[in-house]
Amino acid sequence: MRYFGRFYLVGVFFLLLIISCDEGIEIIQVKSPDGTKSFNLLNAPKSNTVTFSITYNNRDVILPSSLLLISNEINFSGKLSVLKVENTTVNSEWHSNFSELSTVPDHYNQVKIFLKRGDALFNVVCRAYNEGIAFAYEIPIQNNISEIGLDEKINYNFDNDYQVWSTPKREPSKLTAQGEYKKIPLSRLENGIERPLVIEMNDSLIVALAEAKLTDYARLSFNKGTNSRFSILSELDGKISEQKQDTITGAITSNRDINGATVHKKLPFQSPWRVIMMGKSYGELLENNYLIQNLNDASEIADESWIKPGKVLRETTLTTKGAIAAIDFVATHNMQYIMFDAGWYGDEMKNSSDATTVTLDPKRSKGPLDMKAVTAYGKNKGIGVILYVNRRSLEKQLDDLLPLFKEWGIAGIKFGFVRVGDQNATAWMHEAIKKVAKYKMIVDVHDEYRPTGFSRTYPNLLTQEGIRGDEETVSNEHTLITMFTRMLAGAADNTVCYYNKRVDNMGSHASQLAKTVCLFSPLQFLYWYDKPAASPEKNDGLWGDTKHIGNEPELAFFDNVPTTWDETKVLYGEIGELGVIARRKGDDWFIGGINGVTERNVVLDFSFLEENQTYKAKVYTDDERVKTRTQVKIEEIEISNQSKLDLTLKSNNGFAIHLIKQ
Repeated sequence: MRYFGRFYLVGVFFLLLIISCDEGIEIIQVKSPDGTKSFNLLNAPKSNTVTFSITYNNRDVILPSSLLLISNEINFSGKLSVLKVENTTVNSEWHSNFSELSTVPDHYNQVKIFLKRGDALFNVVCRAYNEGIAFAYEIPIQNNISEIGLDEKINYNFDNDYQVWSTPKREPSKLTAQGEYKKIPLSRLENGIERPLVIEMNDSLIVALAEAKLTDYARLSFNKGTNSRFSILSELDGKISEQKQDTITGAITSNRDINGATVHKKLPFQSPWRVIMMGKSYGELLENNYLIQNLNDASEIADESWIKPGKVLRETTLTTKGAIAAIDFVATHNMQYIMFDAGWYGDEMKNSSDATTVTLDPKRSKGPLDMKAVTAYGKNKGIGVILYVNRRSLEKQLDDLLPLFKEWGIAGIKFGFVRVGDQNATAWMHEAIKKVAKYKMIVDVHDEYRPTGFSRTYPNLLTQEGIRGDEETVSNEHTLITMFTRMLAGAADNTVCYYNKRVDNMGSHASQLAKTVCLFSPLQFLYWYDKPAASPEKNDGLWGDTKHIGNEPELAFFDNVPTTWDETKVLYGEIGELGVIARRKGDDWFIGGINGVTERNVVLDFSFLEENQTYKAKVYTDDERVKTRTQVKIEEIEISNQSKLDLTLKSNNGFAIHLIKQ
């Protein structure tokens, strides 16, 4: 990591204001470097509540709202007083090989407010960025107390019944992180809504409530608040005493404990960050989603050279012959990995299945599968092998699996049906990722897990699910909601399909090409239900409508598209309706466009390109007149930063463009 300056300021007007109002209320304020956003801690003389507000361009975004901490060991009640204030400015940048930007700005003003409430000591830390506001609380050592149980409730109050984009209610047997979004008034929020929670305040202000640096704490979720008429309540997930999962969907069927402490921590500690992202548009929020990673620690991996992003083909036959065919295919199509999915070590849903052995589930494959022969063949071709392992085996066998997988030559692990929500599940997950890093393996986490920026600290965590992806036959409209809600949190493994019949129900083949640009993931799974032409037949139906991959000329886009980027620009961002994203890798640009249900004309302005340069553009669009099974038209044109391109997009169609600098 390289920093461009770190400054410490005390008593500077734009950074910290302590104002005494007529009512005697003391306001401690910190503003963003550009002065547009502010966090205000409000301290009234007789107050016994931690009260804060947030403004954007001098407008109240979050009205006076409350932070409540509850503990049996420390009594967080009584009169609130400010003991001390410390303030800091940081202006730096860091570099990543695994993100949507290669150089990430990290510029904020910070205030740390030392508070006493009754006899309890705690601190509130707030960072004001140009991209939004983040705050956390610290509990120091006090009164010979070394460990506490704690619960947290935050009410965010608003001045109107704004529209929000909500995941489904969290309840047994329901998938929320992979659920279908709906647009509702915030007054109709139900329990357990996922983060980020996006709020439409007006045409020029979009807000997202999010979480960052969740590593050993209970996950937060959102409910309808009780603090005011228009309030959103942030709460922590309770513990599940007995983990029960649906054996098909992986959804939790157990109830959570809603009483008592949700976290237990040794003192001192800092909570995860509570984040308020703000922008003039959905596109601005998405372009600035690096805020979540900025709130995490720098990489703990000194040598990251072994961490390789790339494109993955799922091997669907679970046979040596199928794996050899898959490796040959990916080696000639600029892909980097194959993956063996569930079934290679038995029934993943049975606790008795042993992931230290290659014991095929007969329902999925009759084999044979020689794992060491496959990994050796892959190594010779420069191709890595990723293994799927269900959380049942991971939790009981991880310490045995890692040295064994290293011996086998395995490049990475896909965690399946992981536990999420309570503190124990969160802590286990992130410790497991650290352990995998010691063995120089990459990680992809499924199913309900959503990121909070840990991939900055351990970039071997290349991607995760927490998305309603193509396995669920999602419409273009849903993908266009996902782009500007779930994708604010970070990378998402969408499992792109191509030849499967569900593509006709989701959108179009050009839309599928576009998803590799629009839905960021350093590991891109392509051809999710498809296999190479040389792969053996497998018609048992367990992998869905499996087709052989063809030789349609537009597959060159999949061959060429990168999975990590140097620069990202949102050209159109209309949630649920239209999304166009341009991303640069080196000198090349890739553009993905996805359209919703309304036919429209889109004008692309290429003024973002380098001046005085020409680019050869390959444009991929849907065209029913093309006589291939995918019906994608390819045109080559010359483009410069003075160019504009008109595209007519039919309902649920899309386009992709590869721009090559000449």
